[in-house]
Amino acid sequence: MSVVSITKENFEQEVMNTDVPVLVDFWAPWCGPCRMVSPLVDQVAEELIGKAKVGKINVDEQPELASSFNVMSIPTLVVLKDGKVVKISVGAKGKDQIKEMLNV
Repeated sequence: MSVVSITKENFEQEVMNTDVPVLVDFWAPWCGPCRMVSPLVDQVAEELIGKAKVGKINVDEQPELASSFNVMSIPTLVVLKDGKVVKISVGAKGKDQIKEMLNV
């Protein structure tokens, strides 16, 4: 499973109705730190197939979702388990830090 592009249309299915932890990366194409974190998020998604789901939300295209998570700065990484936010991290992170957020 690769990274899922999350929109308000598929949010419920991809994030809320899943039995594994979900890492959501709030990003934008013009954001330098987001571009640094993006390949790391992609690697985490590949390494944790079956253990976690990874999705990305473009804040420019999905402002309602960004607002619902009170995202003020990007990149923002959010981990949800059973539909509830369990961890939030703002700013660029290394791959190990990202994986640690998922406790995997």
